[in-house]
Amino acid sequence: MTSPSLRAFAASPLPPVHDAACIMSVEKHTSSFDEKALTSVDRDVVQPEPPSLAVEERRLVRKLDIRIMPIACIMYLFAFLDRSNLGNARLQGLPQDTLHGDPTGVLFDWVNSVFFFSYIICQVPATLLSKLCAPRIWLGCATVGWGLCSVLMSTAFNFPGLIVARIGLGVFEAGFGPGIPLYMSFFYTKEEMGMRMAYWFGFAAVAGAFGGLIAFGIQHVHAAVADWKLLFIVEGIPTVLLGLLAMYVLPNRPEETSMFNEKEREIALERMNRGIKADVGRTVTKAHIYAAFKDWRIYAAGVLYFGANCALASISAFLPTIITTFGFTNARAQLLTVPPYAVAAVYLCLTSYASDRLQSRGIFVAAASALAGIGYVLLLSVADNNHVRYFATFCITSGTYTTIGVIIAWFAHNLGSETKKATGIPMYMAIGQCGSVLGSHIYPKTDGPRYTRGFAVTCALQFVAAIAAVILTISYRIENKRRNDKYGKPVRDAPVDTSELADKAPMFRYTP
Repeated sequence: MTSPSLRAFAASPLPPVHDAACIMSVEKHTSSFDEKALTSVDRDVVQPEPPSLAVEERRLVRKLDIRIMPIACIMYLFAFLDRSNLGNARLQGLPQDTLHGDPTGVLFDWVNSVFFFSYIICQVPATLLSKLCAPRIWLGCATVGWGLCSVLMSTAFNFPGLIVARIGLGVFEAGFGPGIPLYMSFFYTKEEMGMRMAYWFGFAAVAGAFGGLIAFGIQHVHAAVADWKLLFIVEGIPTVLLGLLAMYVLPNRPEETSMFNEKEREIALERMNRGIKADVGRTVTKAHIYAAFKDWRIYAAGVLYFGANCALASISAFLPTIITTFGFTNARAQLLTVPPYAVAAVYLCLTSYASDRLQSRGIFVAAASALAGIGYVLLLSVADNNHVRYFATFCITSGTYTTIGVIIAWFAHNLGSETKKATGIPMYMAIGQCGSVLGSHIYPKTDGPRYTRGFAVTCALQFVAAIAAVILTISYRIENKRRNDKYGKPVRDAPVDTSELADKAPMFRYTP
């Protein structure tokens, strides 16, 4: 039985033609909309869009970080341990066993500083030579070499034996220290370099803290061999093993390494050529070697690095001794070296992050150098308050390590070409390491417990370094403005042909 409404609908006449057309039009549009929606959904589900270039680049950077950063940082940790463990060995009886007590401290100063003579002399030739070798083999062999020299220090029984081992240590570390910033510039852009150098160089601060803990532990082992001998063995053998591992783990140049697929290699090579023109293969451009020797800014960076390294070498070798002047025992002094280094690592990372984001280095370097200088002012002016004097060591370590870490990132991308980097980076480092020699000789035992001469000289050098950093950053800003006015602003991240003129190319821009 049908309802009245249904009977009425059935009995009603058909709608007019124009109404039927309306209905067909609506149905057509509805059908078209549904087809488009379905097609869109099908396309999203069946044919997903490939990841964007930015996503692939981030994925590549993570892959590089996992492959390069852990082993490079641990290598530097052991490099700095093997270089600076003399300060701990001094408190464990090394002068009494091998230097006839060394009442003046002069012999120990020479053992400490002779490392820097070979390190300084070999840096430029070693880094240029590294351009002609497979990076992983070069860096791995250098690590094995200095590890063996560190172990051999434990066999020394007199002054000449220690000197020979320390010279060998300097030769092999010269192939590593300047080589790592050059190596990392193959893979990381200038916006990424600051933090990577902070992580890498921050392990020098970690080494200071870690070295104190190792020395404290060894001092309580009571082994059959002398504590200082065991210290060199414990810190040397892992270095040799690490060097062997590096030969298999570290990638070669982006165009050579087998760790990339073709898409990753394409992205890596594009990144390598942002703002510059990278070399292809293992080549050296002689004109850029000469250009580096004529560049006044490299010498200004050397002045900066000189002051920072004078502080670094002295604080590394003498911090335990300085803390004992606060009235602590040798064992407690070893432990109290840990917090200043830990704080320095954190401060370095925070500063490097800010300098990466702002793409400005000079102001941060100047501020860090001034902070270290203030630390020395406190040590000179406050004689009786050990809390203030201990706080001063935090200022010194934080300022010194940050200065060096940011300088390394600053010049890793400011020299234009690979050959000029391979010459300029070890040049300013070699000049700076002369400060390490000075720092090793201005804290003789006879000047204790105040060490006024050493603190005063190092304090002055920190403020000179701050002035040099200000001059450098102003000069870079002026030159960038001059080139912008004359040639126009370059397209961001566009390749720049630096194969002929290096950083003097018209479209090259410095990081100030």
